[in-house]
Amino acid sequence: MGVESRPPASTELAQSRVALPNDYGESLAPGARNPAHYEAAAGALRGRQHKEDACPTRSPFQRDRDRVLHSTAFRRLTHKTQVFIYHEGDHYRSRLTHSLEVAQIARTIARQLRLNEDLAECLSLAHDLGHPPFGHAGERALDAVMHDHGGFDHNAQSLRIVLSLERKYAAFLGLNLTWEVLEGLAKHNGPVHGTASPIHKVTRELAHWKSLELDSWASAEAQVASLADDIAYLTHDIDDGLRAELLSVATLKNVPLLDTIVADLTSRSDSAPAQMPYEISRRMITALIADVVGESRRRLKALAPDGPDAIRTAETGVIAFSKEFQSIISEVRAFLFARVYRSDRVMVVMRHAEDIVKDLFAHYRAPEGRADLPVDWRRAGENLSGGQATRLIADYLAGMTDRFAYAEHQRLFDATPELR
Repeated sequence: MGVESRPPASTELAQSRVALPNDYGESLAPGARNPAHYEAAAGALRGRQHKEDACPTRSPFQRDRDRVLHSTAFRRLTHKTQVFIYHEGDHYRSRLTHSLEVAQIARTIARQLRLNEDLAECLSLAHDLGHPPFGHAGERALDAVMHDHGGFDHNAQSLRIVLSLERKYAAFLGLNLTWEVLEGLAKHNGPVHGTASPIHKVTRELAHWKSLELDSWASAEAQVASLADDIAYLTHDIDDGLRAELLSVATLKNVPLLDTIVADLTSRSDSAPAQMPYEISRRMITALIADVVGESRRRLKALAPDGPDAIRTAETGVIAFSKEFQSIISEVRAFLFARVYRSDRVMVVMRHAEDIVKDLFAHYRAPEGRADLPVDWRRAGENLSGGQATRLIADYLAGMTDRFAYAEHQRLFDATPELR
């Protein structure tokens, strides 16, 4: 069978598709399950760091997903910033709703590519567990104050959470997730080169068990989760930008892909202005998923992997956007940076948010401020000094929600900046 041709970047791509034809001789309709031999579960599972009896009702990846869902870190995402601070409105995305949208998109792509949906979903739900309060502003602040102690990276922090910071089980620290999930969290953005990277530092504690093979690609499911993340934030940030009136439908007319979607919607007599943001977001998601599925099928067919490890050792990623859409996405991302992420309204709030995180860090790090840490955190830090004690403070701050960090600053300082 010949390689399927790619449709043009037009409104045709923005139209809903019931089933996307694949390169294996059949059309995979919604609800179908026909796993490929190269999906992660097709190979022998590499187990868990701490041996446990198998669950009688769930697969290992379903069990991992449920552990993520029931984690404290996951619940906290409901009050952690995506772009807009929590008090700006109930309809803007939080880290939690973003993670749920990523999981939905990842399951859709994984099913069409005949991959393990449970693994893709688990990685999607867990990928932002390490984000501190106030989104990337909080991360910048923590990275700055931790400069002399290894810095701060939210991906590395997600690993720290599932490896040791979650404490729910009597037999071990962390969530004791499968090797495949740990690998996906470490490498979902691609191979990790350089032993000085934060990911390398966090995973050293696994050396006595198994290497995560950081210099290779992750599973196809982890690659799916990464691209689902891109699709989710690009589309919902357009939606949130419209709701916040940082964008208007008119400003979208010169942005690739968005221009054709807007042109089609504005030409229709049944397009109501109130539904426009949702329609734009919905059609963007459909178009981007269709491109990922088509390009990934071509790459998988060309690679002809004989198992999941062939995907890990491939020269390049197998889950990808086409070159055409990579260019489109770059322009959409640049548009969002200029009009939303770097807008005066957002930047003023983010600068104040960074100040809040830096103030809290300095307070807790000072000897007189240790008494303001919760009892269990004070006890955990009693025998720590230097970099370890400083990392403990960063861990505590990273776990805060936006509103808790704001309330703590109001409690500990005479003046707290308005996040508006």
